[in-house]
Amino acid sequence: MIVNIMTNSRVNFNVKQQIAYVTLNRADKHNGLDKSMIVELVQAAKLINKDRSIRCVILQGAGASFCAGLDFSYVAKNPSMMPRFFIKLPWNKDNMFQRVAHVWRDLSVPVIAVVHGNCFGAGMQIILACDYRIATPDANLSILEMKWGLIPDMSGMATLSRLTRVDIAQELTMTGRFFSGVQAEEYGLVSKVSEKPLIEAQALAEKICQQSPDAIAATKYLFKKTWKKDTRMALFWERITQLRLLGRKNQQIAMQNGLAKNAAKKPFIDRSSF
Repeated sequence: MIVNIMTNSRVNFNVKQQIAYVTLNRADKHNGLDKSMIVELVQAAKLINKDRSIRCVILQGAGASFCAGLDFSYVAKNPSMMPRFFIKLPWNKDNMFQRVAHVWRDLSVPVIAVVHGNCFGAGMQIILACDYRIATPDANLSILEMKWGLIPDMSGMATLSRLTRVDIAQELTMTGRFFSGVQAEEYGLVSKVSEKPLIEAQALAEKICQQSPDAIAATKYLFKKTWKKDTRMALFWERITQLRLLGRKNQQIAMQNGLAKNAAKKPFIDRSSF
């Protein structure tokens, strides 16, 4: 079953068998981000967060590239976009530029980025905020902000540190050099390389969909809270997160399925809030 939720000029969004497919849809510009695409990507993430039947997200780009970054030719013609999207309102933790990337890390469900062609600047920061990144070996990646005399400012500082060494992060940021999907895997910036990344992503998403959606959401939440924290804090969040899972309907179903051996497995219900 396919449910079309958004089919707009910049972002396509549909759900098939509990997997949400979010597609950057500006192929003629290598999916360069303009105002509409940024707004629609954030909107898609909000819709996913509200739909508790969704178990996993696949984020991809239409055409020849995943995303060539912020469309600076559009920005030059629409200069008011920069201050409006850069200002952080007091009740938000981020501005709109940061949100379009970091919103994928904040989702309760896992997000798998499918990377091919060019993935520069803003596109790079979007995939860094995803849970998994599967890229073609010849994907062309770059932390490209240095070309424009800028630094990564779309949550890259919150995500690079989780994935690679500081010297690698600094060198790639300071030079803006291009590197392949194979090199990205060596640096820890890509989870896996594949000639058919979408098929790999779908296989991973299907495995995730077979598990308790509450336990999956709790796992993502737990790693976000504990990664690179000290032992005391990690043990604290382990206890708190497990207590929130124990006794929930999906945890009971998982127990029943685990003890059933060869019997038919009982399906999980929609995920609870986490």
